[in-house]
Amino acid sequence: MRSSGKSVHKVQFSPPRSFATSLKADLKETFFPDDPFRQFKDESPLRRTKKAIQYFLPIFEWLPKYNLRLLRYDVLSGITIASLAIPQGISYAKLANVPPILGLYSSFVPPLIYAVFGSSKDLAVGTVAAASLLLASIIEEQVSADDNPTLYLHLIFTATFVTGVFQAALGFLRLGILVDFLSHSTIVGFMGGTATIISLQQLKGMLGLSHFTTKTDVVSVMRSVFSQTSEWRWESAVVGICFLVFLLVTKQIRKTRPGLFWVSAIAPMVTVVIGILFAYLVHGEKHGIRIVGHLNRGINPLSIKDLNFESKYLPATIKAGIITGILALAEGIAIGRSFAIMKNEQIDGNKEMIAFGMMNIVGSFTSCYLTTGPFSKTAVNYNAGCKTAMSNIVMAICLMFTLLFLAPLFSYTPLVALSAIIMSAMLGLIEYEKVYHLFKVDKFDFCICMAAFLGVVFLSMDVGLMMSVGLAIVRALLYIARPTNSKLGKIPISTMYRDVEQYPGAAGVPGILILQLGSPIYFATSTYIRERISRWIEDDLRIRNSNSDDLEHVILDLGGVTSIDMTGIETLFEVKRNIERRGIKVAIANPRTEVMEKLMLSNFIDSIGKEFVFLGTEDAVETCGFMLNEAKQTNSLGGHMDTAFITDDSVRPSCQTVNEDNP
Repeated sequence: MRSSGKSVHKVQFSPPRSFATSLKADLKETFFPDDPFRQFKDESPLRRTKKAIQYFLPIFEWLPKYNLRLLRYDVLSGITIASLAIPQGISYAKLANVPPILGLYSSFVPPLIYAVFGSSKDLAVGTVAAASLLLASIIEEQVSADDNPTLYLHLIFTATFVTGVFQAALGFLRLGILVDFLSHSTIVGFMGGTATIISLQQLKGMLGLSHFTTKTDVVSVMRSVFSQTSEWRWESAVVGICFLVFLLVTKQIRKTRPGLFWVSAIAPMVTVVIGILFAYLVHGEKHGIRIVGHLNRGINPLSIKDLNFESKYLPATIKAGIITGILALAEGIAIGRSFAIMKNEQIDGNKEMIAFGMMNIVGSFTSCYLTTGPFSKTAVNYNAGCKTAMSNIVMAICLMFTLLFLAPLFSYTPLVALSAIIMSAMLGLIEYEKVYHLFKVDKFDFCICMAAFLGVVFLSMDVGLMMSVGLAIVRALLYIARPTNSKLGKIPISTMYRDVEQYPGAAGVPGILILQLGSPIYFATSTYIRERISRWIEDDLRIRNSNSDDLEHVILDLGGVTSIDMTGIETLFEVKRNIERRGIKVAIANPRTEVMEKLMLSNFIDSIGKEFVFLGTEDAVETCGFMLNEAKQTNSLGGHMDTAFITDDSVRPSCQTVNEDNP
């Protein structure tokens, strides 16, 4: 049937789903948005079991298809990242105030675990600077690494275990949404602030200082540096500057000539080798150039018996484990996804959380501390042409041989060389261009970024992180409590209706006000939505009265309303009553399934009439316009009916096509 010469489409008034059905759908969408088990449908039990094993243990998916051609690339990549893992492992262990050998241990066992559980082909596993320093800063609030190194080390292992359990639980429960609270702005600011603090802390090694503050704020760090000017060693400073310049030059070579990425990749290892030879030949310790010291030969000893769950230390280990775990997840998953996109591939965030959790749990049992997917090592792995997670296995094998045969050689590594390596890596994490881009595009995001940066630099790492996350949550709450709604007008020479503020040329429709609600209607938004609708109607009536025009219909476009609660339903009833008191009819357009079900169960649909529910805005405008024209024709023939009070019987014949019950 047609109204005003155009078809009006039917609205589906299906019976509401049961509570169990809707709850199942909501839970599935919340925890399984990617529908990971769709591949198991319509399969035989044997193939279903095989695919399940491949899903939970990705190594069984790519290993049967592995060949020598892939191995060639992965061996090259694995050896390359191993050359980076050795100096980085020792350096970052220094940041965590743990024995340097633990940095090598942490690049042996965790990569093997990740190769079994991880879904990324590019991610290279290892320790990271920010998490190392954050872990140390939290644990040292409870126990000093200098006064009680054994207990401190045991608490580091315990915090790593807590991190693993937390990460694996998030993956199994598919709660990766929690990691999303670390926005891009927060990560940029946090990493920049952390890089600044870590770089300043390396002045201890660059200047040959033996004592240094355990605090991480810039004031304490600089006070510690300048209060010990009598202990500065110029020999150490000169050597450190030379190493730092060398590393920065190799990075510049990589930027200008990407094909020579390997120059930058092997530069840290070259620095360590040269440093070892220099310190050994000139007896560096006699000239104020301190060295790492003895490193035990042998692979990881078990540390499961060293885990400490005493009640007085448990709060610190849980705090350290959760905060560093979230940070490591956010960094590792973001890096893995970034490199997967470059190959037009995808990784499963929940699988990655399980993989990170498992490698940290096993790592805590085998003398490792927190590991994730560092950017620098992953970038080198990607540029070296890795094809699968086998590159992590190759790296682990290289580290195994290093631990078994070469570890004592690294005992002569100068601390100043490690400081130069750390400073070189950290300077690349201060992303000035991204900060400026945030300032130019979104000032609020810039504020979130600076909250993280300034909080880390002037207070502490965990406080800075919480400040930034808190500000981001405040912003999200503002979006929730003050949703974007709009008044629609018709674009000339078209059938489209758009926001009149965005498109000033969009014209209002005679006798009809169209309002688009673009958010869920629930307790947090109901009051604002009610007041905003009332204000729109008052403003529209004032304009129409000045133009001798009447407002007869208000159409609420609910296409953007994804959900509604009882407070929201009561708000719609109140809005309807307020509008009808003015002699105006209410219509709704494009309600979604969940919203339609609740409006039917609450009898809201019956209260406005099914004939005033439309499939889209265009249908609603066409039908309401047809009713207005019909009423005007009736009045022009001498009728005395007020169009604001047309009875249902007078309009029903023109609106039957919108009612599923009256086809």
